Parts: sequence; structure tokens; C-alpha cells
Amino acid sequence: MVLFSGGQDSTTCLAWALARYARVETVAFDYGQRHAVELDCRLQVLAQIKQQFPAWAHKLGQDHLLPIPVLGAISETSLTREKAIEIESSGLPNAFVPGRNLLFLTLAAALAYRRDLRHLVTGVCETDYSGYPDCRPEYIAAFETMANLATKAGVEGHKLSIHAPLIDLSKTEIIRAGAALGVDYSLTVSCYQADNDGRACGVCDSCRLRAEGFSAAGLPDPTVYQS
Repeated sequence: MVLFSGGQDSTTCLAWALARYARVETVAFDYGQRHAVELDCRLQVLAQIKQQFPAWAHKLGQDHLLPIPVLGAISETSLTREKAIEIESSGLPNAFVPGRNLLFLTLAAALAYRRDLRHLVTGVCETDYSGYPDCRPEYIAAFETMANLATKAGVEGHKLSIHAPLIDLSKTEIIRAGAALGVDYSLTVSCYQADNDGRACGVCDSCRLRAEGFSAAGLPDPTVYQS
């Protein structure tokens, strides 16, 4: 089960999983994010895989989209409100959505259990995020332990494994890894403030890191920016 938003990192994770597992399902979450255009982009990525990657197409299983408006309702952040991205007194950008990864992983783990899938793949990345506490290896390890204490299968030894293959990679390394797997990054949206056509703002942290990653990787940046 891949947490697949349609962004650069989750698309790389999807390719990583398809290269390793015989059956791969995907899950995304609609929580009232301003950049909800990513949810449309993910469908384009899935369609391209089915059309252009026959070795992977038969591995793709069901795609799940879970609405969780409660997260947006309690999140006074720049990802869920019309406000400029800035650094708060905590030292974190106001793009940080408290509890987002906690809720995402909880729901994805429950869904994986029901779908009889024992591997959960998430695109969290420690090195390129602004100190987000829920993007650290310690967090992923702690959640895996908790998730396996929460089900009969986990307690009896049929454990769920949580994979974060990008967690210690730079954006440059992620882009190189994805390009080697054939990822078409032109279909992905990473911008926190993308417009309804998926065009990136070019100024948020996500845009800056993405652009720097392509430049350092020596690859053309396929991102379409707002004029």
C-alpha cells in the first residue's frame, strides 16, 4: 500500500514499490488541501503507468481516495487556509499540518490490514523538510511498533512493515532514483500553492527544493510555473 498523493516524492515511492512487489495498491487523502489539484495529477500518473509500463500495469491494484475533512477543519495552516507561507514562532513553517502523517499512516495501516497487505510505503523525507517532527526515522519506527500492537495479526507475528525509502535522500538523489525507474515528473505536482491547472508558484519551499533538485541532478525541470 503506497501513500500516493501525486507529488514528486510519492510518485517515486510508487515506482519503487512497483519494482519490488507483485501487487501494489495506492491511497490518497482529501483533507481540504489548497493544492488539491495533486489528486487529479495522481490519476494521470496511474493512467500513464497502465498505458506505458506493461511490466508494472498488471501489478497495480485498487486505488483508494479517502475524504478526511476533519483534518482540514482543525488545521489553521497555509496548506488548508488562504494565508501566506511563513515561519511560525515554533521555528516550523505554517505549511506544517499537525497530525497529518499520524492520521495518514493510521488510516493507511487500517486499510492495508483490510486489504491483506503487509507493506506500507510512505514518501516522508527527513533531509528536505523544515524540521518536521513526523518525517524522522524515529517517528516511522515508533509508528510501525504501535501499528503492530493495534491488530491481532501484528500481535501474532504477521507484522506490518512501514517503508520510507526516501527518508535519508536529498531531492537530487530522489529525482535521480525516480528518473532511473522511468518516472515522468512532468505529471507530478509538488507546489503548496499550485493553481487549478497544476501550475506551480515557484516561490514556496517545495518549489525551491524541487527546482534545486533537478538542477543538481543535471536534468531539465519539467515543472510548469505560473506566469
